[in-house]
Amino acid sequence: MSDNLPANEEEEVAMWDFLPPEILPNILLRLPTKSIVKFTSVCKTWRSLIRNPDFISAHLKLSNHNQPLLLFRFCSDWRMDAMFSMKRDTHEKEVYKLYCDNQDFNEHTRFDFPFHTQAHEAPFGVIGTCNGLVCVMGDGFSRRIILWNPCVRMFVELPKPNVTYQLYGQYGGCDTSAGFGFDSKTNDYKVVRVVTVRDVRRNDWGVSPPMVEVYSLATGEWSMVTTALPGAVRLRDPLPFVNGALHWVALRRTNYNKYRNFITVLDLGDMVFSEIALPILSDDKDNGDESHIRPFISAYGNSLALFQEGFRTLCVNVWLMKRYADASSWTKIVIFPHIGLRDQDINDIIGVDHAEGYIHRAKGFRKSGEVVVQLDFDQRLVSQDLETQERKDLRISAYNYTFVGSYVKSLVLLDKPNRAATY
Repeated sequence: MSDNLPANEEEEVAMWDFLPPEILPNILLRLPTKSIVKFTSVCKTWRSLIRNPDFISAHLKLSNHNQPLLLFRFCSDWRMDAMFSMKRDTHEKEVYKLYCDNQDFNEHTRFDFPFHTQAHEAPFGVIGTCNGLVCVMGDGFSRRIILWNPCVRMFVELPKPNVTYQLYGQYGGCDTSAGFGFDSKTNDYKVVRVVTVRDVRRNDWGVSPPMVEVYSLATGEWSMVTTALPGAVRLRDPLPFVNGALHWVALRRTNYNKYRNFITVLDLGDMVFSEIALPILSDDKDNGDESHIRPFISAYGNSLALFQEGFRTLCVNVWLMKRYADASSWTKIVIFPHIGLRDQDINDIIGVDHAEGYIHRAKGFRKSGEVVVQLDFDQRLVSQDLETQERKDLRISAYNYTFVGSYVKSLVLLDKPNRAATY
């Protein structure tokens, strides 16, 4: 039964053989994730049990009821400077930290990022998190995509996709958006890329309809989605995963050469597109044209939130969809970033050139529904109640590449070997 264990340890492990078979899994499932991973080295029986897909699924179900966690990704601005200067500070790293999403908001643990890029490349961007997996995508020409579980230190690097920059560079390049989620119908994790080919010579949104391809962790392959995609995708923000589907803002030409924003929905189960209408985001000065308005959307519990960060005022509009997929339930809430700040902070805000930059950036939502925002003038992260406008300083400094998202510890990928792509 044992794997070259000393005699006394063999006897201790053998004691479990006298217990009913369901006792050991029930005990292991309630241990910390880090301890469970260590116990895979005890013996072959334990390793086989812990790496069993049924055990991994059972552990995930229990983890979803544990203390809510928020994953923060920090990467200092030196990375952008290094990309242009071709120099690299080897002591500076991208760091991932987990914080307990409670009143104290204390740091839970941290992970070092093992996939650092070269000096001339921009850092990885976080596409999303799902069931303990973090999906990251490289910038620049490489566009490497990696699924990574930092709790078990396992990863899968995706193979080269079908649609690449090299294939469509003749048109002037392509914009790529990506999303990551879980297909509960097939128990499969999927990565979706939405690629819009841009013709810079004609200043066109796209020389052809956007192309969509999906990677399946179960098959290890990319495949093209043949269903026609509505609208043009022009933003490169990650695609939020909510209710088994990915979502992104698209643009459609209306009458009189004007554009309207709407949300495209892709169900990861049947791979069918649908749409959700957005509220009217333009004002009288825009004459009904939203081509210059660049909203972004985020998961908001089991629904969606839309952020419209303006240039003309000291506020940002947040639209909450109270009932998922019900366009009539969009509710507008205005955030005033100066609420609760010191006089000096307000002076700093007033000194910002509002025509050239945002006042602050929304990063994500807490379990309570409070929004985490980053203040531009000192990079602080604060948590703000959308109803009362009450603001809490999280005592965290952010950077341009900071990511905030909900996270649950899991054993996903523990049953698979680490896999690097070979191009």
